[in-house]
Amino acid sequence: MPAGENLDYRLLLDAAAAAARATGDQGHVADYIPALATVDPDAFGMAVATVDGELYGIGDWEQPFSVQSVSKLFTLALALAHGGDTVWRGVGREPSGNPFNSLVQLESEHGIPRNPFINAGALVVTDRLQTMTGDAAGAVREFLRRESGNPLLDTDPIVAASEAEHGHRNAALAHFIASHGNLENPVETVLDHYYAHCAVSASCRDLVLAGSFLARYGVRTDGTRLMSRSEAKRVNAVLLTCGTYDAAGEFAFRVGLPGKSGVGGGVLAILPGRAAVCAWGPRLDQAGNSVAAVTALDALTTLSGCSIF
Repeated sequence: MPAGENLDYRLLLDAAAAAARATGDQGHVADYIPALATVDPDAFGMAVATVDGELYGIGDWEQPFSVQSVSKLFTLALALAHGGDTVWRGVGREPSGNPFNSLVQLESEHGIPRNPFINAGALVVTDRLQTMTGDAAGAVREFLRRESGNPLLDTDPIVAASEAEHGHRNAALAHFIASHGNLENPVETVLDHYYAHCAVSASCRDLVLAGSFLARYGVRTDGTRLMSRSEAKRVNAVLLTCGTYDAAGEFAFRVGLPGKSGVGGGVLAILPGRAAVCAWGPRLDQAGNSVAAVTALDALTTLSGCSIF
């Protein structure tokens, strides 16, 4: 199916879901966060929201799950919308090549995280959004609610508490960043808001609707502009190179789209000018990306011919 033709998203979702099911029991759920360990490992959902307002879904596409690091995309977008390029003074735009919660590079790079999608970088972006809005987690939740049209979308307090209780490495990252003067707010405040937006519970439906502004080059659901076309291009670029942890190269090779993953099993990907796509499957590979979701997205872009390449 050449990329220039109209796409039959229902057929594509059927084929993508079949590919995801074929992964069987590969991977493991994120049991290092105890509240996530109880999720059904065989759940799967996928949704597409087009820039023309069409919405398609398959499987458990309306079942909420913990978005985890997918929230970092929205945190960055809101920080850029409020503060522009000042955000980049405290965080880089390069792939890390290390696990998402690594402390290694922070010491050699003087408390400046490599990119906004590893944990250290997301802590800095959360800090800046807290300074700009006075309620970083609330700003993310409100944006997701408005764009998805789901007023019930919210932080799961049990997941947030579980992350905080077992978040020693994130606390270490935040304190190390603060020791280099790269946090503007108290470490405890930054961590609370970080855990709160990572613990948002949303469905594939919610995320494709909320993420469609990047497919529309920065334009929100109501037609207003969140960011310029150039800024949207740059966010998509960082998503491509950094959005799937230290497996971003593999994701670009297989899927060929900007995308952001989370250890809750979701992956939100962008087809610029066409659609947003979200797939969810709780079983993760060694890098922390969903085995089923990446496989489904791989199938969708391969069969449709749609990628940015």
